[in-house]
Amino acid sequence: MHIPRPEEIRSRRETLGLRQTEIARRAGISQSMVARIEAGSVDPRVSTLNKIITVLNNAEPRKITAGQIMHTPVLSVPPQATISQAVEIFEKNNVSQLPVIERGAPVGCISESVIVKAIEQQRLHPAHAVMVKDLMEPGFPTVPPDMDVETVVNILQQNHAVLVTEGRIVRGVITKHDLITLIV
Repeated sequence: MHIPRPEEIRSRRETLGLRQTEIARRAGISQSMVARIEAGSVDPRVSTLNKIITVLNNAEPRKITAGQIMHTPVLSVPPQATISQAVEIFEKNNVSQLPVIERGAPVGCISESVIVKAIEQQRLHPAHAVMVKDLMEPGFPTVPPDMDVETVVNILQQNHAVLVTEGRIVRGVITKHDLITLIV
């Protein structure tokens, strides 16, 4: 029989998204006992350790949602912004694309690649201000805050970002970088 070390108990509890008070309540012991066991300052009885292990083994893993991993604020531009304004945001924030948002709702996206393509096709001239709405592409996919992270991962395999929306209003954004950060 494997007897878990204190750090293994804490790690498993945190992975499951449980608080010490919840473990204590379910195991019928005090929260301070759980804290002392996790700290390694007490050597628990086998029966107490078994109660904790049973609670951990029976606990459902916490579902990670889009709302938990999204970041805010969402960098964006309105459709009426000039391409120059979009480029300034690209440079200032080291990004290559932005959602286009009007009155809180996503309406498209603008990227460095579409701007470069417009330059190649000579559709951009310094003499006249080209607006974001003139070059914007279809927007990023959207998901609700309670969408599971596995679905978000699948969507990000074909897209650079996912917008998290409530109704039609953008609340956050998830990028591939956010998922890497989550894993690391």
